[in-house]
Amino acid sequence: MKTHLTVFEAIEQRRAIKHYDSTHRMTEDEICQLLSLGMLAPTAFNIQHWRFVIVSDPELRKQIRAAAWDQAQVTDASLLVILCADRKAWKKNPTHYWRNAPEPVRNFLVPAITQYYTGREGVERDECMRSCGLAGQTLMLAAKGMGYDSCPMDGFDFDAVGQLIHLPPDYVISFMIAIGKGTKEAWPRPGQLKYEEVVIQDRFQLQ
Repeated sequence: MKTHLTVFEAIEQRRAIKHYDSTHRMTEDEICQLLSLGMLAPTAFNIQHWRFVIVSDPELRKQIRAAAWDQAQVTDASLLVILCADRKAWKKNPTHYWRNAPEPVRNFLVPAITQYYTGREGVERDECMRSCGLAGQTLMLAAKGMGYDSCPMDGFDFDAVGQLIHLPPDYVISFMIAIGKGTKEAWPRPGQLKYEEVVIQDRFQLQ
């Protein structure tokens, strides 16, 4: 019986793996469990605007690989997930996102969604990228916890991939993730910054 990793272990052991067993197939139950966990990632105003495009068609995988500098993980990994987001999700029946909330909460937050996003296209896109980043990390940690490796990817022609998957006009691609059974370990970590270089107390020092 497969033993799942703890959250701490998954964080420590997750690495970007480039080489995969091309013969391995994840079960439908595993895929459903993984994506369902990804759907628990947070989004601003709970609009859940990410969409996970699962590419299973081998020919489409080959075409995406050609648009991704011929990176082998695109075709060899068990699962290829393209993380997209609907920039206009905030205006598409926003009440739906708060249908189970108490009425006072719903009456406060639903109008706030419109106030926050109206006329702010930069914010729309920023929220898409933030939300997909949170969902993507959730997917990668969940995959590691399930015994799978992953590789986040932004090294591809976004426009070409968008055309290949028929990306709707209101949508944007954030990045994609290859997930499967790795066949080679990652390189040793090439150079982690020191804790003191990353963690700032209260405010940056004036120069």
